Amino acid sequence: MSATGTLASRSKREREQGNCASRLLRALGPGLITGASDDDPSGIAAYSQAGVQFGFAISWTMLFSYPLMVAIQQISAQVGRTTGKGIAGNIRQHYPGWLLHGIVGLLLIANTINIGADLGAMGDALALLVEGPHLLYVILFAALCTILQVFMDYARYASVLKWLTLALFAYFGTLMVVEVPWQQAARGFLVPTLSWDAAFWTTVVAILGTTISPYLFFWQAALEAQDVRAIKQRKPLTKAPEQGEEAMARIRLDTQAGMAFSNLVALAIIVTSAATLHASGITHIESSTQAAEALRPIAGPFAFALFALGIVGTGLLAVPVLAGSAAYALGEACQWRIGLARPPMQAKAFYATLVGATMAGAFMNFLPFNPIRALYWTAVINGIVAVPVMIMLMHMTANRKIMGQFKVKGGLMIVGWIATAVMAGAAAAMCFTAAVSGLEM
Repeated sequence: MSATGTLASRSKREREQGNCASRLLRALGPGLITGASDDDPSGIAAYSQAGVQFGFAISWTMLFSYPLMVAIQQISAQVGRTTGKGIAGNIRQHYPGWLLHGIVGLLLIANTINIGADLGAMGDALALLVEGPHLLYVILFAALCTILQVFMDYARYASVLKWLTLALFAYFGTLMVVEVPWQQAARGFLVPTLSWDAAFWTTVVAILGTTISPYLFFWQAALEAQDVRAIKQRKPLTKAPEQGEEAMARIRLDTQAGMAFSNLVALAIIVTSAATLHASGITHIESSTQAAEALRPIAGPFAFALFALGIVGTGLLAVPVLAGSAAYALGEACQWRIGLARPPMQAKAFYATLVGATMAGAFMNFLPFNPIRALYWTAVINGIVAVPVMIMLMHMTANRKIMGQFKVKGGLMIVGWIATAVMAGAAAAMCFTAAVSGLEM
């Protein structure tokens, strides 16, 4: 082949590779953002405490939970893409009002507490890095998150959220600069270790409540429904079934990639905490910032700085997701005009809820009650609340009246019910062992 032909062939391959990469980046959206926001400061606290308390022996939960969270998030996404409505909108249309009000009320309370805890952790992390008043940083972070959601164009804002997922690479960087006994870490990851200790099952529920959390269900479904409204070519699959094959393939890829990224980051946090803090005899922390601060004398200032920066970056991603999922859920329940693609003046109540939830969370940091202490227990509460939400979600997606020909069935339905049973079983085991041991919940 001539040099010209070789160059032309190479140029063609490069264009094809570039087009493939471009298509992949376009496919990654709601699932990637949802997975990354799963590793918020609340999640970081839960994973850090798990590694601190149980070392590598708890890391198998990341491998175990991956197919479960993929299934339940894919099911949530299919609800939004198929019906053009989020989860709350479908509950309102097809289920009793008391069920709608109960689920949305629990979501609002849990999300607001979670926002407050995340903002507090972000403020503390920045204060650790540059000093200064952490409460001022809390207000600044709350204002920044609110301004971006309210005033930035939706397409550009979605792009910003995608770029913020890069903040999670800080935890891969932290893992690279600490000394890890990889043989022990691999054994803990591949060989499940169980215990009937109440603290163990509380930690398992906290991990499951972080990886499989109700606000993530509502958010991914709402984003898929939002994109149906915002992208002209898309229609609800119940009205345009010919779009189904491509839509389901995109959702599978997006969700699998997003949840894999989420769990790899969580695993990095657990392994880092186990290899440093647990190995040094530290067995208890109360927040993600305590984990960062404890790393400084053990793993050095660079590991500490990366860990703390990760808290700030993940919080900037997670707080809008928490506030947004609450606003979408309440908006659909109340039949408001909703959507980040709408100008604020066309969806006043929706944006007011979004701003109100963020500001209420920020205000919690000024109360005698310290929301940072709620980080770990928020994950536990989410693990318990997730059970009835998942039961309702599985019932909804098997209903042909709601999902049409795209009702969930086969392997995805089986794994979805397994995920629901696992969440229920872990919560029951936690309550049973706590009752037996007399642990105060």
